Amino acid sequence: MSKSVIVENLTKNYIKKEAVKNISFEISENEILGLLGPNGCGKTTTIAMMLGLLKPTYGNVFINGKNIENNRISLLHKMNFISPYIELPKKLTVKENLIVYGKLYGVKKIQERIKYLTEKLRLEDFLDRKTGELSSGQKNRVSLAKALINDPNILFLDEPTASLDPETGNFVRSFIEQITKEKSMSILLASHNMDEVKRLCGNVLMMKDGLIIDKGTPNELIKKHGKNNLEEVFLKLNKIKNEH
Repeated sequence: MSKSVIVENLTKNYIKKEAVKNISFEISENEILGLLGPNGCGKTTTIAMMLGLLKPTYGNVFINGKNIENNRISLLHKMNFISPYIELPKKLTVKENLIVYGKLYGVKKIQERIKYLTEKLRLEDFLDRKTGELSSGQKNRVSLAKALINDPNILFLDEPTASLDPETGNFVRSFIEQITKEKSMSILLASHNMDEVKRLCGNVLMMKDGLIIDKGTPNELIKKHGKNNLEEVFLKLNKIKNEH
């Protein structure tokens, strides 16, 4: 299976902090790779470098064989992301937001794409409402529509179901599973929801203090550490790192 994303020795240093420390991993086509770690461990910094938004101190990110640092403009239409830390313009309607982002990504048939995503993500009832007036669950689905507006084959999901009720969260997870298979997408999923990670991810990276401290399938990690679930593994690894 071909590798859509290759991360080599990725490092980001600030004046008083090493945010990401020489990490390497790969994401194949039709794979959802989980990235787990406590707040401040370097997950968001890693994603920002992979998107070409933040320049690494050293190391490389290759998207479809091309270095993101030198080819960000040409690769942009193949990638997208969702993050709870970035809100869509509140005074624009849902449809207006999707049109704006569609134009930013150079989408040719914007109206057709919006119609497709509206049906898939059940946006019909609030397509003409201002984004700032929506519930958290509705905003989440709109953010996901924005992340898919350019039909990307590489998707970065940072806490995609944060603050969602169980029904909406399940709908979003099912949708992510579906599009991954349909589009042969490569997805990096950063999440604190261990059940979500176990359900969606074939492989998981455990991150702490800018380092990848363990990796494997969810079941491999559970068995390796002698725990009952992925959350217990997470807590064990976090405790170990804090004590040394």
